[in-house]
Amino acid sequence: MMWLRSFGEVVRSGLTIEETRLEPLLALRTAAGMALVIGPALWLASPAYAASAALGAYSAGGATFQRTWRPRKVIAIGAGAGLAFSTFVGYLAAGRLVTFLPLLAVWTFAAGMAWAVGSTAGIVAATTVGSMLVTVTLPSSVGRALEHAVIIALGGVAQAVLIFLFPIRRWGRHRDALADALAAVADYARRLRNDPTAPFDPEPLMTAREAAAVTPSQARTRPAALHGPRGLAERIRPVVAALADPDVGAPAEGPGRDRARELLAAAADVLDAAARSIRRGTPAEVPARSTDVLRIDEEAEVLEGPARHAAERLVELLGEALEIARCGGARGKTPEQPRPTGAQLLVRPTMFRLIPIVVRSVRRELRPDSPVFRHAVRLAAVATAGYLIASRLPLGHGYWAPIASVMVMRPDFHRTYARAVARLAGTLVGVALATGVVRALGPDAHAFGVLAVASAGLSYMLIRTGYAYSQCFTAAYVVFLLGMGGQAWEQTVPDRVVLTMLGGALAMVAYMVFPAWETPRLPDRLADWLAANGRYAAAVLRNYAEPTPEHQADMRGALLASREARAAWQGAYDRAKQEPVRPRGLTSREADEAQEALKGFGRAAMLMESHVPQADSGRFNPGAERFAEALEAGTAQAAVDVRERRNPNWRRVEEALDAWEGATGDRSPVVRRGAELQKRALEDFATAVSRTPLERDVGSAREEQRARTAVAARGDGSGPAHRGG
Repeated sequence: MMWLRSFGEVVRSGLTIEETRLEPLLALRTAAGMALVIGPALWLASPAYAASAALGAYSAGGATFQRTWRPRKVIAIGAGAGLAFSTFVGYLAAGRLVTFLPLLAVWTFAAGMAWAVGSTAGIVAATTVGSMLVTVTLPSSVGRALEHAVIIALGGVAQAVLIFLFPIRRWGRHRDALADALAAVADYARRLRNDPTAPFDPEPLMTAREAAAVTPSQARTRPAALHGPRGLAERIRPVVAALADPDVGAPAEGPGRDRARELLAAAADVLDAAARSIRRGTPAEVPARSTDVLRIDEEAEVLEGPARHAAERLVELLGEALEIARCGGARGKTPEQPRPTGAQLLVRPTMFRLIPIVVRSVRRELRPDSPVFRHAVRLAAVATAGYLIASRLPLGHGYWAPIASVMVMRPDFHRTYARAVARLAGTLVGVALATGVVRALGPDAHAFGVLAVASAGLSYMLIRTGYAYSQCFTAAYVVFLLGMGGQAWEQTVPDRVVLTMLGGALAMVAYMVFPAWETPRLPDRLADWLAANGRYAAAVLRNYAEPTPEHQADMRGALLASREARAAWQGAYDRAKQEPVRPRGLTSREADEAQEALKGFGRAAMLMESHVPQADSGRFNPGAERFAEALEAGTAQAAVDVRERRNPNWRRVEEALDAWEGATGDRSPVVRRGAELQKRALEDFATAVSRTPLERDVGSAREEQRARTAVAARGDGSGPAHRGG
């Protein structure tokens, strides 16, 4: 029943239309790059050369639509070069299975290991496998193979040239990432008006940080508007949280709470205006009522203590955001915000300096329990098996089976199955539509060339709306491309449908035989997040113990590590919920409760961070240092306990907190409340993950029974009714 439920989710996911902004100008430019190489190849050479040119231009163009922050022209050239090299090497080994199959296995294994670098590298590497499989059937000599490789590389060069000559929204993705970060903090401020403990998802801030890393050449041309606002969003987030919290900020009721709501609404308006300014590159209007709210009257101000300090800090930071909104995002107009002491420009390595980084990343994943390594093994096995099986079938174009497998396989279960379903559905529809057009037009190489370019453009435009819909026009593009080469639809259409089904089935079976489930690894991911949160909380406390620039830099590094650990947990947990396996080590309820506890623990540290003393202020608090050491050591030991399925123990943390409370000298209200919230969150975490052996067995049985009941309820329509009728 679990497999049936998961497969139903897979089908829905594979055929879902994702709501995203279409980019028709980008699709038009990329399709023009294809036309730029197909037309001359048809006119000056032959349909076979035009097919190679189309392959290079199409694959290189598709690579530029991947989610990467490197310049698109660099991606296009790199993809074209990889396609050309794989084509030529594949031809040298072609002709005999004894030479080609080992090459295919090694190449696909390397393509699978490319996921260690990132999703863009893994997807581009997979396209080189497809190029190797297709083009080994085209050339008739080594010289011709070299010619086809050069033409494929020219397809990537053509795309890069068009990107250089006709830039569309240059720095647009970077602007969007930064604007999204500011807009996320604005939304957070609005939600805090009604829910003072509302959660905040740091993903937009993490994405903006990734976008801020630039190569040396990009750093020389980056607009001034993209230099400083990211740090501004980072500094505003803990301040609005501290202002809204009734324990360390504004009172829960009365004039103080009304004043806090006004400030939070004004902060949201200003941040939204700054986001619009950066996104569009033009000045944005800020409502006059919002700027009036940001004036603090020294005598009439109703906020006091830490709440007033937070309000004054928020007004100071929003003044910088107002400057961004009023100046717009034009080059040289937006004032660059000063970076904190010790902060450095985020530098992205060049393509050549990336080589040792890639080697280290791949080496870290070369272990049997790595999802990337297991994906690479599956990819190599399926590609070679698919090629062998298809070559023994009485069908032409046997390479379509391994290509289908390679293009749908991903390191996780859900995406692999969803893409297999989407590819089959898209192929069936696209082939049917293209076949009707081919039968109506008859053999016409030039008309098919135009239709291939048009289909590719539509595929590019729909590439982010869902794999099935993009694949529909990709299948049509292939039919028109083969028709341009003189092959009748009766020879290609049935073969492609059957072989696509075979490739998708092999990909699915491979994951069943050699899976890489996330469910058993959830305790390890949770332990990593707990330890990272402990280091972050300890780093904040050390800034209270002795505020120095070094401690502030350590706090920033610990915060980033905590966010990465949280993102790793969240991604693993989301994937685990889609897997057809029983919970191991953590049930869904326990995982949810532990996740909420760690979010509360991190939020308490964030509240304390908002009132950290300035560096070199001369304030010292030895009790904070002792509590920081106990907190870091306690969470580290608890992380080990979670990995080894033992119950966490917070005795050391409790003793340090009791000693700190009994020491002479008062702590600030923010630190006192933050320490109490942290202790409560750790206790909630221990309650969530601590179980006796009997409880552990009963919990797993209950999870399985709940899953069966839910499936049965959906099947007979007796599920719970929606609230409100």
